[in-house]
Amino acid sequence: MADDETILLTLRLAGSVPARAGRELQVKRVAAQAAARTAPDPTAASRRAEKQFFAAFDALLDAHSVGPDYLGREKLAELVAGELLMQEEQGLRVPGFVLLPGHLHAVLVLPATAGLSLYKTIELLMQRTAAQARRLLRGQLPPEADFWHPGSHELPIQDEAEQQRVLTYLAAHPARLGLPARFHEWPYVHG
Repeated sequence: MADDETILLTLRLAGSVPARAGRELQVKRVAAQAAARTAPDPTAASRRAEKQFFAAFDALLDAHSVGPDYLGREKLAELVAGELLMQEEQGLRVPGFVLLPGHLHAVLVLPATAGLSLYKTIELLMQRTAAQARRLLRGQLPPEADFWHPGSHELPIQDEAEQQRVLTYLAAHPARLGLPARFHEWPYVHG
C-alpha cells in the first residue's frame, strides 16, 4: 500500500444537502485549513481539519433532510455497485463501499503501477452511473437535473490500519442510521 493511492470517496445525489448548510460547512472547512497552515505541524493539523470536515459532512448527508433517495432503490443500487466493481477490471481496487439512500462512500485503491488517473476514473464512474440512472428514472428526474452533485469528496487514507478503520465504519453505517436490513447487504454494502 506504500505507493498506492488510497482514498475514501464520497459521492452524493444532487440536492442531497441543504444549500445553506453546505455553504456554512465549506466556510468552516476553509477557516480550519487556514488555521492549520499556522499550526506547529501544518500537515497534521490539515489532516485533522479534513477529518473533522468529513465527519460534519457525513453527518449532514446522514441527516438526509432534503433531496432524493434514489440509491435506496434496488435497481439503482445494483447499477452503482456493479459499476464500482467494474472498476476493478480497469486496475482500480474497491475493498469496500456502502450505498445509502442519498450518497455513496467507497474505499478506492489505485495501485502505483496502474496507468490510470484516479480522478478521471471517478469522473467516468459518475458519468456512466448518471446516464444509466437517467434511463431507469425516466419521467422521475427532470431532463435538465443532475443525478450526482457535481464533484466529489476524497479523503486520503494514510495506511492499512486507517483503511481497516474506514472499512469497519462503512460496514456499520447502515445499522448506525437505523436503515432496514436490506441496506446491510449486497448491493448496498460490499467489503
